[in-house]
Amino acid sequence: MLDIKFIRENKDLVALAAKKKKIDFDVDKLLSVDDERRAVMLRVEEKRAEQNAASNEIVRANGPEKANILEKMKFLKEELSGEEEKLKTIMHEWQNLMIQVPNVPDISVPDGDSDADNQEIKKWGDLPKFDFEAKSHVDIMLALDMADFERGTKVSGFRGYFLKNDGALLSFAIWQYAMDFFLKKDFKPMIVPSLVRRESLLGTGMIPQSEEDLYKTQDGEYLAGTAEVATMGFHSGETIDLSGGPIKYLSFSPCFRREAGSHAKDVKGLIRVHEFYKVEQVVLSEASHETSVKLHEELNRNTEEFIETLGIPYHTVVNCGGDLGLGQVKKYDIELWVPLENTYREISSASYFHDFQTRRLNIRYKDADGKLRYAHSLNSTAIPTPRILVSLVENFQQADGSIKIPDVLVPYMRGKTLISK
Repeated sequence: MLDIKFIRENKDLVALAAKKKKIDFDVDKLLSVDDERRAVMLRVEEKRAEQNAASNEIVRANGPEKANILEKMKFLKEELSGEEEKLKTIMHEWQNLMIQVPNVPDISVPDGDSDADNQEIKKWGDLPKFDFEAKSHVDIMLALDMADFERGTKVSGFRGYFLKNDGALLSFAIWQYAMDFFLKKDFKPMIVPSLVRRESLLGTGMIPQSEEDLYKTQDGEYLAGTAEVATMGFHSGETIDLSGGPIKYLSFSPCFRREAGSHAKDVKGLIRVHEFYKVEQVVLSEASHETSVKLHEELNRNTEEFIETLGIPYHTVVNCGGDLGLGQVKKYDIELWVPLENTYREISSASYFHDFQTRRLNIRYKDADGKLRYAHSLNSTAIPTPRILVSLVENFQQADGSIKIPDVLVPYMRGKTLISK
């Protein structure tokens, strides 16, 4: 959420931000509603002041004078009640508009309408050249009894899956290795809830923009699509201590996404499943643009390094305006090479938000002068499973149908170097 004072003073900039992000938002309408809100608030304050003054007068009044003041107070009460009702209505409209205001993207964010317009800024690794007929991860994993998609659909519905035998062990190995790798970078580990209240989703900016992609319970809670939501909610309404530097969490949780609007896309395998797992980097820092930029590069590089240790070819793209979320100032995507599709597929996103999320969640800290300020927030995927198995299995397939296990995962696979029949 942006400060209404900032919006008023920079209304053209906010309008350009909405245009760049391809978000339909009318800044003038918000400012008109804000004008009305402020006018009604002023009248409410005036009526309350008159009421307080009348209350003080009645203590000293007697007889007819007291009766007149009581009549005046009755009239004031009715007027105040009417203005308070107007304020309640206008505040609801104002708050609804305020949560739709997009954050202003960084000047370095390229223009574009969708992920097709994202710009490659880095490429790493040699693409595999097979001297045999390569297979898809689906065919390989079925042949090696690592997964069961048919029974997954029977039990869970569309996009359901079972990982079993070495498929399950490989996922556990990736989680364990990820924990060891990222915890060396001064993160604090957390297992966080997937079941979250609406307030945390509003706070992180997932609602209203992405609500159609969320599962909702009959009791009004939601199943989050990333550990970022619960991790940010952890400090909501708090004043945190940043005197020792940024607070860095490495959060793990099951995640859920409806993949609304993508029913016909990637219907096979592990690309767009509804239920998955993520290890997420989440950081709270001082309110400094320079610090946010530095940490953003650092978080994205952490995941690049992790992928490099696995030996999977990837490229990194900077996301265009049309592929940014409501609150993101800038975002990088890391995409892994998928040989059978002859393309790169997203595996990680790294974003920074300035104080967009922390204003919504009321997360503050005291700066060096003792002044309360809203912290800055950042997040980046450390690794998602099972999606990473798609690239890992396809890139490391062997002519005999087996899969070579990346060296760094061998200790977590009980010393096994190959998955074979």
